[in-house]
Amino acid sequence: MEKTAQEYKDEFIKIYKENIKREGADKLLDYIVNSSDFFTAPASGRRHSVFEGGLASHSINVYNRYKNLIINEYGDNYEEHISNESIAIIALLHDLCKVNTYTLDYKNQKIDGQWVQVPYYAYHNTLPYGHGEKSVYIISGFMRLTREEAMCINWHMGGFDPRAQSGTDLSEAFSRYPNCVLMHMADFMATYLDE
Repeated sequence: MEKTAQEYKDEFIKIYKENIKREGADKLLDYIVNSSDFFTAPASGRRHSVFEGGLASHSINVYNRYKNLIINEYGDNYEEHISNESIAIIALLHDLCKVNTYTLDYKNQKIDGQWVQVPYYAYHNTLPYGHGEKSVYIISGFMRLTREEAMCINWHMGGFDPRAQSGTDLSEAFSRYPNCVLMHMADFMATYLDE
């Protein structure tokens, strides 16, 4: 049974508060809760988690996938390689770039020979700063990220990021920060296997 938007919100906040303690984390959470549509927004307009609360649902799915991949890669001593705080920051906040960009609208669609108005999510990007880099930018306005956290968030789309086609930065990031590879896999798996 699918959870409600409120249940996703409660779960997200619980994971966030249990793990993310650094300076500015409380202000960032306040922004997410009170100045964004994070908990009502979809994760996308057409591809995955296209429902109210989809962005929070997707972020939780990515968190669970990422933590499992980290544990599978490093074993019980995974915290020697990455902290629980970093795991939560990277996974829960990787798509913060999507806040306040989707609006519910209606379009005409022919169904059973009849034209009817159907709802859809229209995309209106008021801060055209990119994707992963936009998430890093928003987060950095509230709290400092480690270099690895910034890289993992920035490159979470892997080869699907248009910037990956024009140089070697993605390859360098994946080589220097192996947890970026795991984050991309977590996002990919959550999108295509869980959603």
